[in-house]
Amino acid sequence: MTRLLTEEEIERQLADLPDWRRDPNASDTIRATFTAPDFPAGIRLVSGVADAAEQMQHHPDIDIRWTAVSFALSTHSEGGLTQKDIELAHQISQEARRLRAEPGPASGG
Repeated sequence: MTRLLTEEEIERQLADLPDWRRDPNASDTIRATFTAPDFPAGIRLVSGVADAAEQMQHHPDIDIRWTAVSFALSTHSEGGLTQKDIELAHQISQEARRLRAEPGPASGG
């Protein structure tokens, strides 16, 4: 079982994740949006994230709108944010950089 992060832990760790923001409508969720150079690159981003998520057994909510790919992370089974969310956020940001997807404003849902 994974424990929920404290507010202090969340704020401290989000400081190392500039692409990610708390969802203003659901504080138990963090979100990021990346704009890929083209649609196939956006799909490659989703595919790379899917591989990482499957290895972690922790799956994000994903929304694809042409070249914009949005991710939402929360540990639903725990009712909030856990270290798994933070770790996957780092992996998603790393994959986005690898594919030259630019961070954009995180959507509110």
